Amino acid sequence: MNFPLYIAKRYILSKSKSNAINIISVIALGGIIVGTLALFVVLSVFSGLRDYSVQFTNNFDPDLKIITVKGKSFLITIDDEKKIKSISGIATLSKTVEERVLFSFNGKQQVTYIKGVDREFQNSNDISKNLFNGQWLKPETPQAVIGYGISQKLSLGLFDFNNPLEVYVPKPKKGQLSLRKEDDFNVDYLMPVGIYAVSEELDSKYVFVDLNLSQQLMGFKPNEVTGIEIKTQPSADREKIKTEIETLFKGKVKVKTREELNSTLHKMLNTENIAVYLIFTLVIIVALFNLVGALIMIIIEKKNNLKTLLNLGAEVSDLRKVFLLQGVLLSFFGGLIGLVLGTIIVFLQQKFSLIMITDSLAYPVVFEISNLLIVLATILFLGFLAAFIASSRVSKKLLN
Repeated sequence: MNFPLYIAKRYILSKSKSNAINIISVIALGGIIVGTLALFVVLSVFSGLRDYSVQFTNNFDPDLKIITVKGKSFLITIDDEKKIKSISGIATLSKTVEERVLFSFNGKQQVTYIKGVDREFQNSNDISKNLFNGQWLKPETPQAVIGYGISQKLSLGLFDFNNPLEVYVPKPKKGQLSLRKEDDFNVDYLMPVGIYAVSEELDSKYVFVDLNLSQQLMGFKPNEVTGIEIKTQPSADREKIKTEIETLFKGKVKVKTREELNSTLHKMLNTENIAVYLIFTLVIIVALFNLVGALIMIIIEKKNNLKTLLNLGAEVSDLRKVFLLQGVLLSFFGGLIGLVLGTIIVFLQQKFSLIMITDSLAYPVVFEISNLLIVLATILFLGFLAAFIASSRVSKKLLN
């Protein structure tokens, strides 16, 4: 039998003669439970908010996107397409042309992005599922799908045959601009047939048109694009596919994952997650001061018992382990209770939407095993440090 562990369990299960020590011990255990519960619930809420925020960009951004290393565009041949499609793990690919241009409607103007897409775009992107009104554009037509924010800024409706949406793309030329817009801009007229609505930022970003139309506006060749968007199979190794594509094009292109396309957003979310974790870890540290105090008071109370054990041949190191294990066990059981309660709260919020952000939107929470392990590891590590500090008070000087 492990002698220090046996004594530590006896001290945990038995009451102290002093009510003050019992009260402090209960407060210490309660602080650990509440701190663990709060940290787990907050991390679960943050995971929910992260997934809620990222889902908007997922409607626009593909699993992988091929872009050129130099310039704005690159050429892709039929053979290149076949080689990309033959890579294991790729489901579909879509060619796109994207550029910042000027739109005009009834005297109102808006500078935003035009995005030319091919027939396969709907298979590799979920944007068509977020149509607020109207329909998705038909290939080989001057139709356009615009964001809800753009439609509001331009006071633009759908299927207005008398007032088309004008698009202006600057022509690549040197020297001063002329007084004729036909000389300085490639101009075309679009017919809005659909409005998408996802988020305030994204609703003011894109006007979707047919790929061929966008290539003509940009003065591109039929096989010239600014990007290739790829949808991978669920079980695919994206990093492996990324490497194979970059090798195929011999370093002329680079491939970005969805996370890399939104690196700023993900960095911000990760920074906020770390900040929240550190703040609530500080709360647990404050709560563990009670544990240190309770253990020191127990050491003082059990001083005579410790002298007896020392005289019977116990080592001072073993006596220190008694209170070290007692502190770790208290932290473990307190953390376990806190995690159980936190898990119940998370599942209740998921099932019954106890707390609402709006009348129709519940506060998002996500149960993740990683959060559970992080919280348990944190409470055990901090509990060990607190118990180590308290147990270090046991010495021959104290017992003599």
